Amino acid sequence: MNVIKTEIPDVLIFDPKVFVDDRGFFFESFNQRDASDYGINKFFVQDNHSHSLKDVLRGIHYQVEQPQGKLVRVVSGEIFDVAVDLRTSSPAFGKWVGAILSADNKQIMWIPAGFAHGFLTLSDSADVLYKASDYYAPQFERTIAWDDKDLDIKWPLGGAPILSAKDRSGVPFRDAETYP
Repeated sequence: MNVIKTEIPDVLIFDPKVFVDDRGFFFESFNQRDASDYGINKFFVQDNHSHSLKDVLRGIHYQVEQPQGKLVRVVSGEIFDVAVDLRTSSPAFGKWVGAILSADNKQIMWIPAGFAHGFLTLSDSADVLYKASDYYAPQFERTIAWDDKDLDIKWPLGGAPILSAKDRSGVPFRDAETYP
């Protein structure tokens, strides 16, 4: 597996070796031994599957307690995936990194605990699978405004995104709860 480092060193993109033949393809989407070589020593406790239509923007979400590390991949369609560093002790605090993940490129993004996460569906629809290192805890979930001026995320939008009520009421980054 090839590992691509992003502008924020703790966020990684895994580019798996894909074996293709006349039957289709095969690749390992996760291997704990390989992941631990890159400091991912987490046991995943939850697998999530999200289906979204074009222009749906989900996020930017995180949990103030029980923070989740997420291993994100797309099994159909294409998304623009974003991680925002919320660790005040990090040199990258308040910075974001984004990548296009798709069923075609088969790349997988590792977003450690301490980051907020969101994505925009670029294709007609997308199915996103992600492993989480801690359980979903709605009482601790927080949402940062997707269009926060301080973060200035360069979402590849063609128009207005489709948002949930929760995502429409995200707080500005400057008011967000953060991690040490």
